[in-house]
Amino acid sequence: MEKIVRVSVLVLGLVLLIALVQSITEIKFVKLADMVKSEPVVTAKERARQLDCLAINIYREAGNEPFEGKVGVAQVTLNRTEAPGFPKDVCAVVYQKNTVMEKVVCQFSWYCDSAHRSRVINNASYKESYEVAQKVLLEDFRLPGLKEALYYHADYVNPQWRLDRITKIGAHIFYKPRNKDL
Repeated sequence: MEKIVRVSVLVLGLVLLIALVQSITEIKFVKLADMVKSEPVVTAKERARQLDCLAINIYREAGNEPFEGKVGVAQVTLNRTEAPGFPKDVCAVVYQKNTVMEKVVCQFSWYCDSAHRSRVINNASYKESYEVAQKVLLEDFRLPGLKEALYYHADYVNPQWRLDRITKIGAHIFYKPRNKDL
């Protein structure tokens, strides 16, 4: 009799364990399906294009800056893809132009400066910029203090922006929109 009770308890425990595993698996599949629905599918070719755009922007904007400065430029670029008023695509953010008082203005100054755009690339500096682009775009590496940063400028210019200053890294000063602007 005792043996029958043990076997029954063992069978009941096994059935409960199977039900629990099945339930957890179903929940995981539902969460995965929701995640896949909410995130757009990005092809390898598209990801490589985004990586190239981000790398050239890092190089042209912060090629001689320290690692953190390069990450900051990359992070601002990606932050813009999630912010209102900016394109949702990395390359579109990098090459975005606006017309202000009948003058074309680029979001990143190097793109409007044909002399700067055509300068020969320093391979070592570009390689580091590309590696930073990989870390930020593919590995989601971020500087915690720049989560809200959407703008920056070199420390030798003063655009007199009405933005909240976050920090200075290397030769760049980073900003976020003022709370009332959000």
